[in-house]
Amino acid sequence: MAPLHRRLLLILAVVAVSGVLHAGAAFVGTPAGGDAGALLAVKASLSDPAGALDAWRVRTTGNLCRWPHVDCAGNSTAVAVEGLNLGDLALAGGFPVAVCSLSSLRHLDMSSNDLAGPLPACLAALPALETLNLASNNFSGEVPAAYGSGFPSLAVLNLIQNLLTGAFPGFLANVSSLQELLLAYNSFSPSPLPDNIGDLAALRVLFLANCSLTGNIPLSIGKLQNLVNLDLSSNNLTGEIPRNIGNLSSLVQIELFSNQLSGEIPSGIGRLKKLQQLDISMNQISGEIPEDMFAAPSLESVHMFQNNLTGWLPAMAGAAERLTELMIFANQIEGALPPDLGMNCPLESLDVSDNRIFGPIPATLCAGGKLKQLLLLNNMFDGEIPAELGGCRSLTRVRLPFNRLSGEVPPEFWGLPHVYLLELRGNALSGNVDAAIGRATNLSSLIIDNNRFTGVLPTELGNLTNLAVLLVANNSFSGTVPPSLSSLSQLLALDLSNNSLSGEIPRSLGQLKNLTMLDLSDNHLNGSIPVELGGIHDMNVLDLSHNELSGGVPAELQSLKFGVLNLSYNKLTGHIPSLFRAEQFRESFLGNPGLCYRICSKYDDVYSHRARVQMIVSILVVTAVILLLTVAWYTYKYKMYHKRAAEIDSQNSEWVITSFHKVEFSERDIVNSMTENNLVGKGGSGMVYKAVVRPNGDALAVKKLLAGSMSSKKNDTFEAEVQTLSKVRHRNIVKLFCCLTREASRVLVYEFMPNGSLGDFLHSAKAGILDWPTRYKILVDAAEGLSYLHHDCVPAIIHRDVKSNNILLDADFRAKVADFGVAKCVGDGPATMSIIAGSCGYIAPEYAYTVRITEKSDIYSFGVVMLELVTGKSPMSSDLGGKGLGSWVATNVEKNGVESVLDLKIAGQFKDEMCGVLKIALLCVKHVPNNRPSMRFVVRFLLDIKGEIKPKTLKVAEAAPAIRFGGKE
Repeated sequence: MAPLHRRLLLILAVVAVSGVLHAGAAFVGTPAGGDAGALLAVKASLSDPAGALDAWRVRTTGNLCRWPHVDCAGNSTAVAVEGLNLGDLALAGGFPVAVCSLSSLRHLDMSSNDLAGPLPACLAALPALETLNLASNNFSGEVPAAYGSGFPSLAVLNLIQNLLTGAFPGFLANVSSLQELLLAYNSFSPSPLPDNIGDLAALRVLFLANCSLTGNIPLSIGKLQNLVNLDLSSNNLTGEIPRNIGNLSSLVQIELFSNQLSGEIPSGIGRLKKLQQLDISMNQISGEIPEDMFAAPSLESVHMFQNNLTGWLPAMAGAAERLTELMIFANQIEGALPPDLGMNCPLESLDVSDNRIFGPIPATLCAGGKLKQLLLLNNMFDGEIPAELGGCRSLTRVRLPFNRLSGEVPPEFWGLPHVYLLELRGNALSGNVDAAIGRATNLSSLIIDNNRFTGVLPTELGNLTNLAVLLVANNSFSGTVPPSLSSLSQLLALDLSNNSLSGEIPRSLGQLKNLTMLDLSDNHLNGSIPVELGGIHDMNVLDLSHNELSGGVPAELQSLKFGVLNLSYNKLTGHIPSLFRAEQFRESFLGNPGLCYRICSKYDDVYSHRARVQMIVSILVVTAVILLLTVAWYTYKYKMYHKRAAEIDSQNSEWVITSFHKVEFSERDIVNSMTENNLVGKGGSGMVYKAVVRPNGDALAVKKLLAGSMSSKKNDTFEAEVQTLSKVRHRNIVKLFCCLTREASRVLVYEFMPNGSLGDFLHSAKAGILDWPTRYKILVDAAEGLSYLHHDCVPAIIHRDVKSNNILLDADFRAKVADFGVAKCVGDGPATMSIIAGSCGYIAPEYAYTVRITEKSDIYSFGVVMLELVTGKSPMSSDLGGKGLGSWVATNVEKNGVESVLDLKIAGQFKDEMCGVLKIALLCVKHVPNNRPSMRFVVRFLLDIKGEIKPKTLKVAEAAPAIRFGGKE
């Protein structure tokens, strides 16, 4: 467009805005003019539920520069507004066009609000505007074409996470002053990147993740010599990575993951002296890794997983000096790892799983003393586990299964103090499990099945009080089942099958009330089946087959809901309890000749045919009398009952019930409960009813999804809830008994939590009821539930919507985590989400620039819950001054001391404990995810406050003062 035409457009836009502003000023009746009048018009056009702009008033226009969120420039005679900082203030409405009359405006931040409607074209006419941040709102429609011909001074354009549509605004490549272009996570239609993107010579940040980009990455991108951050992830880009990417000498970060890129990795990346992070994972890239890639001197993180890479890992990887993460799993890489890998760098995470790598495990992997995650599964590693790894005390997660490892495990390796997952299954390892295992008190999963281990299982296993999974099947262990296992109160799965264990089954195993699977099959166990096993009410799998057990089948086992029961091929005698005579248990008792399928009696052989006939006749006579006595009553009620029964049967016949626990009710019981009288709650996803079912009068919570629940999003919510809760078993996770489905309806049946949600007791009419000891108990319960999801589930589960309303309370105020509608299993790496999940006030700040989540996002949300319990304030409270709860707490603690934020109504003698929890919470809401503690450590910190565990060298008190909000840490 010719310069004259462009100038005319800008003049017309300013004139139009002036007219709108004058109309707005007349409407509000304010005599103020200039910038003050514009700001008053802005305030009038916005919904401000938090009162963030209350101080903007007509009578204070003379003190314009003292208004909150306003930056001024000029002198006493000429004051102009040059900055508006309106981010994260809960503002709503359309964009206030009066902003466009602030001719001196340089910086505008209205991010993280609830603004909607189209983007204003008039902003392009502001001659001084340098920064425009409208991220995390609900702006819709297309990006105005005027943005491509205006903005003479614009350096930063941030429209991340809105609802923008239409073709990708390639015309923004004409805004030559741009230094940061951030359009990620919008719903543009499939469009290519503009070929002239390289004309933005000043560009430093290009963040276009999840923008539906298609086609090749333009070659002109190689002209962006000032580019620091290149993020084109989660699009549909094809073709090769441009060869000239090695010319971008300023690059610090390259994010191209989750596209359809192909071809080979270009050489020259090693020339990028400033490159720290490279992520090209989840593409179709093939060929060998360039030898010079690891020559980049600042390289810290390399993610190349889930591609088609071949060849060997370059030897230069061993010389990398700053490498902390190397994630190359799920490729076709072969050969041996460099023998000095880790020798020269502070390596923290190594995942080469699912490749074809052979040779020994390098002994140098932990030379830097930082290695936390070692994942080598599904390869062909051979030889012994290096003795040097036994001294790697930083290790937390070790997975070496399905390789060709042999020899004895180094004794120190068994006792690593911080490892929570040790998986060695599917190798040829031999020797004993060393007694040093008792020092690995952080272990929650010990998986060593399918090896050649011998000797006895050490009694020191009983020291592993955090252990949830113990799998040692298919080895050659001998001796007895250690009675010390009964002290593992957190144990969920115990598999000692196919060994050479002997002796009796310890009766003390009945103390393992959380156990869901017990497999002792294929051993030489003798004695009777302990009746105490019938008290493990969550037991789903019990396999004692192929032993030498004697005596009867305990009737107490009938109280358990079995998915698998196998007592076959033992020496059991007596009668089979009545419940187990059902068809589903037909093969559960094979190979026990002494068992009877009906009640055994010494008189069985003398029963005569005549006696049986007499018994049958007697039964028939009694039955006939009963029928005659009741026929009159049924005749009288028939018509009314038949009509009602027909309606119920019509409904129930269409329902399909899927049970996940033992249930003693039918779908009719559930369907009949969904009446107005039983309604106890209603939310965005459905209605909740209280159902009291026979025969025991137990109360259940019945959640029926609303009529729109068959949309894909709601159906995904239902599927996520079912897939998650049907598998997990923990006392602090709400129990899902079953689900009911039919063509147009979805129903979930949970245990009933009579005290409702924690949010009700904090922010409703019930506020103030909970004293501090009760709040503390609730915190510990919820933390243990989340810790189970993060550390004990394989794969790990991220809740993604942790908040006080999703923490439910039973009759004793014990807490359980609920609502798993957006939960995700994340395997061994971060999950990439297409949309942001969570609730306002609880969402982790990293969502502003990425949707690749880890468990750290849950930890942030739980930190907010902790702050709620300590302060008594809601994350959306209007008296937080428009800040997030974490930011408000940190600011007030720094200015006025810790007690200024405590809920003094309940503090009293518990101030020290509340301050301790406050410090833990502030660690959890740190802005950098890696600086937050794991949920396992949050539990430890909380227990340490009351001295329930021995004090650790955890410097919580020293860490908290270093927290800063609203800026870099």
